[in-house]
Amino acid sequence: MADNAPTSASTLLKDAAAQSAATADEVAKKHDLLPKLIPYLDRQLIFPLLEFASNQEEDEEAIDQITKSKYELLKHTNMADYIASLWQEINDSDTVPEEFVTKREEVVQKLQHYVDASSKITELLQDDAVVGNLRSDKAANLKFLEEQHGATIEMVNTLYDFGRFQYSCGSYGNAAELLYQFRVLSTDNDKVAAATWGKLACEILTTNWEGAMEEITKVKDSIDTRLFNNPLGQLQHRSWLIHWSLFPFFNHEPARDVLTDMFFHPAYINTIQTACPWILRYLTAAVITNRSRAHRTLPLTLSTRLGLSQNEGEKWIVNLIRDTRVDAKIDYQEGTVLMNHPPHSAVAK
Repeated sequence: MADNAPTSASTLLKDAAAQSAATADEVAKKHDLLPKLIPYLDRQLIFPLLEFASNQEEDEEAIDQITKSKYELLKHTNMADYIASLWQEINDSDTVPEEFVTKREEVVQKLQHYVDASSKITELLQDDAVVGNLRSDKAANLKFLEEQHGATIEMVNTLYDFGRFQYSCGSYGNAAELLYQFRVLSTDNDKVAAATWGKLACEILTTNWEGAMEEITKVKDSIDTRLFNNPLGQLQHRSWLIHWSLFPFFNHEPARDVLTDMFFHPAYINTIQTACPWILRYLTAAVITNRSRAHRTLPLTLSTRLGLSQNEGEKWIVNLIRDTRVDAKIDYQEGTVLMNHPPHSAVAK
């Protein structure tokens, strides 16, 4: 055999089988990505991940630590009642400190303020006759509302502030609607971009995956255009979008092909390799197990996207086949992985 000949599949499989077996818990903890994901997520998006971790944990001390993390995560939001309940759980107390009672009263007062301040503009946007006169030109729409109905730019901006407030309260459905209404009228590009991120978070948190996919497209377009002359800004925002997109990617099967295409686009694969390389191997594993449902063959060169050599890539694919229990064979002559039967989805486990 020539020196540069690839290692045979049988040899690789024997090597893989010879490795010491680890328990599922040990593997999960070793590859826990939560600490790496957190810096790229909004605090509200971190919360369901902590909830999931808590539900999977059996050690009481670890559960208590996660509860404390939830409290630290949310204590500066407007979720007053829930924050108070976390404090009670942490301190094993039936009483609620006065500071939480005061916080709740302040939240209720602010809520009423925003309801009053936004009532006129929201009523206009719920009037079919008014909405029927709106066009794609935002400036013309605002002028129409100002001249015909006495609306002001301050009222429009109140929709944005109210949406952010509702989001901080955990009222994601209301927040999504307010941020949508704001985008219909606002010409403030920075605020519109922020509102789009906010609406994406709302769609994720309400598990409206189709809505989330629509917002992902809007955010992607905004990054490509608004930050065209800011490569560092594009890198940062694409890193965030990649991580936020993992929610629909692993929870909404129709999203996987669309997001896979986005992730492997040069701009995004470069972002992953530069800013968040930990995503790549898990992403590729998900892609292989997902694509094999519809495609009986996969190119061995897929592993080169990981920056691996030929031998390293082939070994990685063999290990992946073993770990995911895919019924597959490597065809070196054709340079493909042949899927004999659809595997069990790794995403569903």
